Amino acid sequence: MIYKPPQPKLLRWIALFLVGTFLQLLFYIPTPVLSQNSNSCSNITAPLTSEEQTYARGAWQYFVKNYQPATGFTNSTGGYPSGTLWDMGNYLMALNAARWLNLTDQADFDNRINKFLTTLNSLKLFEDALPNKVYNAATAKMVDYGNNPVEQGLGWSALDVGRILAAFDVIRTCHPQYNDWLKGIVAKWQVARSLKDGELFGAIVLPDKKTLLVQEGRLGYEEYAARGYQLWGFSATKAIALEPFKLVEINGVQIPVDTRDFQSTNANNYVVSESYILDGIEFGLQGKLADFAARVLDVQKRRFDTTGQLTAVTEDNIDQAPYFLYNTVYANGVNWATITDGNQPYPQFRSISTKAAFGWRYLFPDNAYAQKVFDAVKDLRSPDDSGYYAGIYEESKQPNKALTGNTNGLILEILYYKSRGNHPLIASTSASVSIGKPSENASPATPANQANSTVKPSENASLTTPANQPNSTVKPPIATPADTSKVMEVTVPPIPPVDSPQASSNLKLDRPLTVIERRYGEAAWRYFQANYHSKSGLIDDRSDFKGATLWGLGDYLAALHAARSLDIITPKEFDGRTRHLLAALTKLPLFGGELPSRSYDTRSLQPIDYGGNPVAEGNGWSALDLGRMLAALYNLKTCHSEYTAAVDKIVLDWSYLRVVREGIVSSATVTKNQEGRYLTRVNPEIRLGYEEYAARAFQLWGFNVERSAVGGEYQTASVEGLKIPIQRHRTDTNSKVNQYTVSNPFVLYALEFGLDPQMRSLFEPIFQAQAERYRRTGTFTASATTLIDRKPYTVHSTITGQGEPWVALGDDGQPIPKGRLVSTAIAFAYNALLPENKYTQQLLQGTTDLYNPLAGFYEGFYETTGKTAVGFTSSTNSVILQSLLYNVTNRQPLIRPTTTMNSLWWQAVTEGNSGRGLPNIAAQKSKLISDSSGSYWVSDSEKTDLVTGAK
Repeated sequence: MIYKPPQPKLLRWIALFLVGTFLQLLFYIPTPVLSQNSNSCSNITAPLTSEEQTYARGAWQYFVKNYQPATGFTNSTGGYPSGTLWDMGNYLMALNAARWLNLTDQADFDNRINKFLTTLNSLKLFEDALPNKVYNAATAKMVDYGNNPVEQGLGWSALDVGRILAAFDVIRTCHPQYNDWLKGIVAKWQVARSLKDGELFGAIVLPDKKTLLVQEGRLGYEEYAARGYQLWGFSATKAIALEPFKLVEINGVQIPVDTRDFQSTNANNYVVSESYILDGIEFGLQGKLADFAARVLDVQKRRFDTTGQLTAVTEDNIDQAPYFLYNTVYANGVNWATITDGNQPYPQFRSISTKAAFGWRYLFPDNAYAQKVFDAVKDLRSPDDSGYYAGIYEESKQPNKALTGNTNGLILEILYYKSRGNHPLIASTSASVSIGKPSENASPATPANQANSTVKPSENASLTTPANQPNSTVKPPIATPADTSKVMEVTVPPIPPVDSPQASSNLKLDRPLTVIERRYGEAAWRYFQANYHSKSGLIDDRSDFKGATLWGLGDYLAALHAARSLDIITPKEFDGRTRHLLAALTKLPLFGGELPSRSYDTRSLQPIDYGGNPVAEGNGWSALDLGRMLAALYNLKTCHSEYTAAVDKIVLDWSYLRVVREGIVSSATVTKNQEGRYLTRVNPEIRLGYEEYAARAFQLWGFNVERSAVGGEYQTASVEGLKIPIQRHRTDTNSKVNQYTVSNPFVLYALEFGLDPQMRSLFEPIFQAQAERYRRTGTFTASATTLIDRKPYTVHSTITGQGEPWVALGDDGQPIPKGRLVSTAIAFAYNALLPENKYTQQLLQGTTDLYNPLAGFYEGFYETTGKTAVGFTSSTNSVILQSLLYNVTNRQPLIRPTTTMNSLWWQAVTEGNSGRGLPNIAAQKSKLISDSSGSYWVSDSEKTDLVTGAK
């Protein structure tokens, strides 16, 4: 041995510092995707019921009885002192849940986590790089899977690393006093060794003791683990992408399956429940993953429907050899395979998984099948209070008495998710209130620089056009030049309770919803549950964008009315949400002190542009959006008169001097001139169909907008042998903007106002052209403006646009090859309006299954491929609810006439001289009439007498 003289202590410290700094810079990629919490970790908005508290206490007992005081670890299975990094992640998630569910106090939490982190920080690492695949939970020594000590170790699992990184993020967010300690642990690990070319790599030890890196992860778990890496700044772009996958039909459902199977890669491509459940409760299911999860649940229901066998499959320990099995929907070419890690089949031991049943029940709380399978296992606790059993064997119907940290940890995590009002544990923005102190031997680390590299979208992007976003299925933030994680979410108290709230609207239903219709209605309402901001009271226009327009909020108010009228929501929920929304409307900053701006951040209520960037002074107003809101507010007053005073106070705050001019509705835009000055310009609205809809809404409030109301002459273009309107003949503007014809405004007009003769002359050829195209080509056609989750984000599938029939256009007017969509909303609306038409019946059948029980109805499907167009919006789901309501009200216009005109609004109009552009006469400019063709609203040239003296 070569003799080395002792070095001065100072030099040793300098050397250690430089080495540590080098390793951190080498292995840490400074592109973090930090968690964002919109609610405090301790903010329990949906407290557990007494029964759920029993579930939680039962699951927590597993960790009480399997705790190893010498290490702070817990056993992965009951009484067996062994554990992987995945098991450790389960325990951290369970410990955090137990703290906020008051199953343990702060002192016990701190004692447990101090001991845990102390031991974790001192673990012997495989090749001094990353934790070994498994450790003895009692001694913290590296072991093999038989719990036998191994000097070299077995290697590491990248999936397990991803799991514990996600758990670390929850701990540092909910208990920030441990943040530096956790950073120190992560900095000590050579995480970058488990990444290569954007993929996750585990390590195994070959018979010759050499280490081999192998790609880890298949569809589901691979994406989940990669998100854990992202939370700490480690990029795994290929791993987080869904590809490569294919769709395999099982029990009539197209199931996504990783194409890398056992035969070609020596790794299983199993499809199980747990990866989707974890993604849902921790990150929030979005986009394709939300769709995939719904399919994985649905196929298990379909198996039950055809066999009578309750099905909830995922990987589980079992209480007999071979002790661990993957119960799958699909694996390596076999449906419903039950296999070992080595692909050996054990179908006789397939079981109903307790953790899977709990997960589906709380991820899909309105799903009847999820409730049914949950009921089978919810009381499957051991008699000696040692926790929940893993499941029930399908064949023998006997309990699978394996007790594991995985089952019980996931149950606790799920119940905590429920108690937070189904808010994902990681997709949020506030810090927690845990106040326990870390141990004095915490190991701080120097954080890397964390640059914010958001991309500013185009100035003329649509509100519904998110900017370029990272490859992640976590809900993306609004793209702004600033750090959007710093957006302060305001709390808006609801308006005070109204006098004598009614149990339901005064609409009289002709018949109740059928069972199938109710399922559709409940699915559509899920959008408004999933995208509700509980602090501000607002709803996002689309699920992937934290912004709202007045049109979108009008959609929400119309959906609220429909859901209450259809008894989809309770009177209490309707009243609470309505009062919250009305309060938020009073808090929106007005553009120029006149009218609501074009768009707002749904968290801060501050004006934003259509790309989501803050614009302190606002960016003008839209007369069309204002019309949508005025229609919804008018109907709220009519059908729920107890809110009349609150509604009138809101609309009396607004000024109409410039939005209604010379009988025309006009919108304001803000432009920047060459000198850098911002200029406001007010111009007539000319968008076909939308102008007519907004004008009718303004007439309800007494405004004279006859020149914008439906009527006069229209230019047409020939499509499928029919004359399709393309724009009005008019001399008041030379604008050529948005020269395209879509169905959206015409079906909304028909649902709410009915089809007067003039509107019918526009509506019918628009519908007939689409039906004729289907007859001629066999291509389903429901032409509309739809919003999708990728560029160009907004697609106008036109009847005619830019002089061409059946072209798909972006907001910029450029064609989108193969971009045409069949709109779900339009299919529902046409069928409601024309129920006896064979084409509308076929069209509806093609779209009714396009929903995610967790997120609402998708926008539609692509004409050329039939693939689902991923995107969820308030507009689509509102129109579906309104279509269902139209079906059961004897197909009467949804806007009902008011019965009194002595409210605050009409009193102010009567007084005159308001200085805010109110109507000159206290009389509506439209009225509801009926004839042989049906009921509809028309412009009223005669004056309606003001009703006085009514109470």
